[in-house]
Amino acid sequence: MQAQNTASEPLLEVRDLEAWYGESHVLHGVSLDVREGETITILGRNGAGKTTTLRSIIGIVRKRKGVITLRGQDLLALPQHKVARAGLGYVPEERGIFASLSVDENLSLPPKIADGGMSIADIYRIFPNLEERRNSPGTKLSGGEQQMLAIARILRTGARVLLLDEPTEGLAPVIVQRIGELIRTLKTQGYTIVLVEQNFRFAAKLADRFFVMEDGRVVDTFATTELSARMGSLHEYLGV
Repeated sequence: MQAQNTASEPLLEVRDLEAWYGESHVLHGVSLDVREGETITILGRNGAGKTTTLRSIIGIVRKRKGVITLRGQDLLALPQHKVARAGLGYVPEERGIFASLSVDENLSLPPKIADGGMSIADIYRIFPNLEERRNSPGTKLSGGEQQMLAIARILRTGARVLLLDEPTEGLAPVIVQRIGELIRTLKTQGYTIVLVEQNFRFAAKLADRFFVMEDGRVVDTFATTELSARMGSLHEYLGV
């Protein structure tokens, strides 16, 4: 009988992760973990290594060493398409939608990697504004609509562990609020979320735990319950 994942066991675990872009050594022993149903936020200034950490987990950065496991499965040696099929969904900062295709077509393309992916009808219930634009090409969507479509595409696949890279960057405050509502909805549905975010005030309302990065290293880790006590050090790290 397979052991059940308990609250104390990481669902996704990264240990002593080193990563390189060519000869440039950009991650220096990054360690983090996330439990099932938890939302963690990786904070840090530009260039701290946040995006590289996500890209290393999903397998876009191939020159890596260390340990990356999902449900105990070693991801480091897998080709990138098999990493996704292990149950990871990645929404890059640049969103990654097909700009020349309609909203409907974008939502029809993602491959199924696991049972439980949302139907297009489910997606349109969560994103009614996308339904209104269902025949519009990606080039005609606003930045906020493109971001929602990028997240919606991943929700179609059945992935239950979501890696979201700067989902609020460049978006109007009302859209940032809508993205926050979406993440809260996904949390109530049991999704596990790794959020990279520079907007600390946005992240503070969503995360269960925080990992602070600086110069390719995790320099602080704390739970939301410790947030008020850590504001001094966060101001130092982030300038907030």
